[in-house]
Amino acid sequence: MATAISPIHRSTVGKKAVMAVTGAVLVLYLILHMIGNLKIFLGADDFNHYAHWLRTVGEPAVPHRTVLTLVEVVLAVSVVLHMWSAISLARRARAARPVKYQSKKKSHAQGYAVHTMRWGGVIIALYVVYHLLDLTFFVVNPKGRDATPYERMIADFDPSRWYVTAFYLLALALTGLHLRHGIWSAFQTLGLRTPRNERLLRTLAATVAALVAFGFATVPLAITFGVVS
Repeated sequence: MATAISPIHRSTVGKKAVMAVTGAVLVLYLILHMIGNLKIFLGADDFNHYAHWLRTVGEPAVPHRTVLTLVEVVLAVSVVLHMWSAISLARRARAARPVKYQSKKKSHAQGYAVHTMRWGGVIIALYVVYHLLDLTFFVVNPKGRDATPYERMIADFDPSRWYVTAFYLLALALTGLHLRHGIWSAFQTLGLRTPRNERLLRTLAATVAALVAFGFATVPLAITFGVVS
C-alpha cells in the first residue's frame, strides 16, 4: 500500500522551520548591519573605509564585490522564502478555522500580532526597496553616485528631509515589533521554549528587538539633530 508523505516544505512544521531559519539569517544580518552603521560615529574616514571594505572582502582571491554579492543573494533568497512561508501559513490558518470559539481577549491579542506582522512586514518591505534605490543604486539619494558613503548618509537625513527620517523611524519601530514577535515565534518553532525558560526567552526576544531598533535609530537622529555632520 502506497503511503503519501507530504514533503517537509509543504507541511506546516516545514513552513514554520523555513520561517524560523530565514528569520535567523535576517536577524543576524540586521545586527551586523547595525554595527556597521554605528561606525559613522567614528567619523567620515572610518565609515568610508568600512563601506569600501564591504566591496573588497576576499580580494584578490575573488573578484571585486564577489562576497558582498553572495551575501545579497543569500539575503534575497531568505526574504523570498520568509515571505512565502508567512503567506502560506496565514492562508492555511484561515482555512483551518472557519468558525472560531475562543475568548475575546485571546482574539484581540492574536489579531494585534497578526496585523502587526502583516502590515509591519509590508511597510518594512517598502522601506527595503527605498533603501536599495537610495544607498545601493543611488537613484533617490540627494548626493548621487559620485559622493562618498558618508556624504550620502549625511544627505539622506538632513533636517530638511525630515520626512525621510520619519519614514525610517516608523520602519524601525515596526521592525522592532516584527523582530520581537518573530524571534519569540522562532524559539517556539525550533522547540527551544520550555515552561522554565519561557520568561527568559521572551525577555531575550524583546531585548534583541529593542537594541536593533535603537541602534539603527541613533544614526538618523544624530544626523538630523547635528550630532553627526
